[in-house]
Amino acid sequence: MIETLKTTVCKLDGGMKAQATVREFTINMDEPQELGGSNTAANPVETLLAALGGCQVIAAYSFAKSFGINLEEFRVEVEGDIDTDGFKGKAGVRTGLCEVRFKIFIKTDAPQEKAEEFVTFVENICPVGDSLKNTVTLNCTDIVIER
Repeated sequence: MIETLKTTVCKLDGGMKAQATVREFTINMDEPQELGGSNTAANPVETLLAALGGCQVIAAYSFAKSFGINLEEFRVEVEGDIDTDGFKGKAGVRTGLCEVRFKIFIKTDAPQEKAEEFVTFVENICPVGDSLKNTVTLNCTDIVIER
C-alpha cells in the first residue's frame, strides 16, 4: 500500500535557516558560515546523511527480534563527499553527494555470519537507503506565484 508522506519547508529569519514541518514535528536546517549560513543547525545534506543512519538504526531495532538477533547496541557512522563548488555555481560540478559511506557497529551475541546477514537485511529494508541507491522520480508538480 502506497502512503504519501508530506513536509513543508520555509525559510526562517536570518541567514540560510530553513525549517521543515513534518506532522507535528519541526526540523531546523542551516548552512555553515562558509556557505552563507549562521551554523545553527545541520545543513540539508547532513540531514540526509542523518536520515540514512536513523533509518538503519530504526530498521535494526524493528526487526532484530523477528530475525532472532539479541541486539544490545546498533549504531551507524555516515559520511558523504560533496563538492561545494557545485552549490556555488561552478559549471560542470555536480551539486549533490558523489559518494556516501557508512560503518555499522553492532553489539550482539549472535554468530558473525548471522550478524552480517542481519546487517545486510537492514541495509536492504531501509527506505532511505533504497531511495539513495535507486532512481527516484522527482517532480515539481506546480509553481504557485503568490503576490
